[in-house]
Amino acid sequence: MSIKELDTVVLETDLPSHDLKRGDIGAVVQLYSSNAIEVEFVTASGHTQALITLTPTQVRPVAPNDIPAVRQLDAA
Repeated sequence: MSIKELDTVVLETDLPSHDLKRGDIGAVVQLYSSNAIEVEFVTASGHTQALITLTPTQVRPVAPNDIPAVRQLDAA
């Protein structure tokens, strides 16, 4: 299954520099190439946590049996 713009994706690896963890949900906002995807991660209240360029191996499409969960960001 290929990833397209506006798809919801799941992070496959921790990214501590952005306070993101495996399992966080983001939205694809731009496909730059087959190896570069711009993904936005937002808090539950709608504030952008990170807007970052990732590789396709760092995310996966949302699966039918995935369930969203809430976690609090680490304190700065």
